[in-house]
Parts: sequence; structure tokens; C-alpha cells
Amino acid sequence: MTDLLAAAAELVDIPSLSHHEGALADRLESDLGAAPWLAVERVGDNVVARTDLGRDNRLILAGHTDTVPPNGNGRARLDGDVLWGLGSADMKAGLAVFRELALTVSEPEMDVTYVFYACEEVDQAHNGLVQLLRDRPDLLDGDAAVLGEPTGGRVEAGCQGTMRAKLVIRGERAHTARPWVGANAIHRLGPFLHRLAGYEGRRPVLDGCEYREALQAVGVEGGVANNVVPDEVTLTLNHRYAPDRRTGEAFLHLVEIFEPLLDRGRGDGLELVADSIPAPPGLTHPLLARLVQLTGRPPAAKLGWTDVSFFASSGIPATNFGPGDPLLAHTAGERVERHDIEQAFTLLQGYLRDDPKRG
Repeated sequence: MTDLLAAAAELVDIPSLSHHEGALADRLESDLGAAPWLAVERVGDNVVARTDLGRDNRLILAGHTDTVPPNGNGRARLDGDVLWGLGSADMKAGLAVFRELALTVSEPEMDVTYVFYACEEVDQAHNGLVQLLRDRPDLLDGDAAVLGEPTGGRVEAGCQGTMRAKLVIRGERAHTARPWVGANAIHRLGPFLHRLAGYEGRRPVLDGCEYREALQAVGVEGGVANNVVPDEVTLTLNHRYAPDRRTGEAFLHLVEIFEPLLDRGRGDGLELVADSIPAPPGLTHPLLARLVQLTGRPPAAKLGWTDVSFFASSGIPATNFGPGDPLLAHTAGERVERHDIEQAFTLLQGYLRDDPKRG
């Protein structure tokens, strides 16, 4: 068998910062093109390889090729059975596993579409899946999808939505020598921050997976000058919400929390700025239920946001499964262990060769 840890190291050493994935796409296109049982197509810097065996089901295995900017870890470093380096866990280990599956499993029990796509780590408008859906939607046809995000070899189901909102709190300018003439907008933040500090999110259980909602202040902007009482402050919020809520319901939840504190007469307001919708677990689909069964571990909820949301919004049940610790993603100490990669490959190899109608 291919040394998957070394294969992942080779991919780490091909820089693929978001918007600069061309060299890695070249390599994947060349490698996959060597397999006669695959139809390989490239759209921009997205590479898609498909079997066409006339099976009853089609599974999509998808992984993003881009990374965040390096943090002193731009080159691969092998230390025994550990690979250190940018993207090693998120998600070049997963890419190495998918590539090896594509090159070694010539007759899977279901047809398989391998999607290696660009620009997942940046704004969704640039996402390679969005480009494929626009230019070649036929390449994304499938019955279920597995995202190779790092999950520690455990199925992490669906994903929570992520919402950004802004609280605008207003006051009245005055000289700091005579603050009683005005109203300090920054001082008015106190009750809002107190409410945030005491927030306890819901924990709904869906398909046996416990999601956990969260609400955090992630930015504050305000102030005019060192001798001026500020008349406005903006508090940026990030809300993670479970997939049993829609955008409108999640935003209404924020309104219910903060409305009693807002002074609409002064011009206070709460505004929805951006939203990425959640995805349901989808584990009732036979292909995904079979994957859970093969792991031998109960599934967990995906608390972060991933492109399972993209597939779910397109009517394709999807889940997350891949090698690596998700807690190490985007860190200077990002790494992945040989055991994790080989275990993920062995399980997925058996999954593709196993008939989901049996058992």
C-alpha cells in the first residue's frame, strides 16, 4: 500500500493558499488521469473524477484543496509517525486518502464521484462547489456525500449554522470634562455584555447527535477621540445555531434576547449581516447510516460549519468523516498521525467495496 503519511506530506509541500490552488489541482488531475476507470474533468482549479459503472447509488467524496495562510508551518515535517505542517489535518490527509481510494478501488459497490475543490477557507462566493454548481451541475449529481474534514475518524453529522449580527448602541457626544451633558454609548454596552456572558445555548438532540448553540461577542468598534464621549458603538456577534432552526428563527432568537435592552428611541438596533445555513444530520440515508455502522462509534454533532450545508441545500444528505483532529486545524501545531490516516483509508476502502444493501 502507498505510504499515506508520505503522500500527505507531498501534498502539504504543494502550497495551496486560497485562490492559489492551481499547482495542487495540476498534480491531482495528473494522478487521477492515470486510472482508466475514472473520468476526470477540471473546472477552474476544481478536479472531479468519477466512476461510471451503472450502480444503483452514487456517493460523493469531497475535499477542499486550499489552506489558510501559513503560521511558520508552510513546509511538511515528518517526525516518526507524525506529519506536521499547514493543512496536514485540514485537510490534505483527507485528500491523500481520497486520492488513494480513487486510484485503488476500481470497482466500488456504488458509483463514486471524487471532488477536489478550491476556496473553501474564504468567502462562500469563491467556493469551488459554487463554481461547479454554476458551470457543471451534472458533476455534482449524487445520492449522498461525505466531506473529508478532520473528525478524528468519527462521523460528525450535519453542521450548525453560523450567523453574524451587529448591535448598534447609540448615545450622545459631549466633552469628557462634562460627560453628564451627553450619553456614553460604550458605557451602555454593560447590560448587553452581561446578557452575553450569561448566555446558555440550547442543546437539541437530532439523529442521536447533541448540538450545542453558542453566542459570542467577536468585535467592538466605537470611540471618537480621547476627549469626546462616544455617541455610537457597534458590537459584532457570532451565533452558532442548531440545524433544527432556520435563519429567521435563529435571528428572532437574538431579537428576543436583546430587544428588552434596546432603546429604539435613541436609535439602537440589531442587524443581520451574514448567515451560513446549517445542515441536518442526514444519517437516516442508507449510505450514511452504513458509514456510521462501519466506524463502530456513535456519531457526534458537527458544531462548526462545513460544506455539508452546500450539499444538504442541494438535496443531497451529507456528513463529515476524515483523519485528523479538528481542534488542530488552522493552528501553528497542525499535525496528523499515521494511524489516523491509515485507519480512515482502511475504513473507507471497506465501505466502498461493501454492498450497503447487505446487513
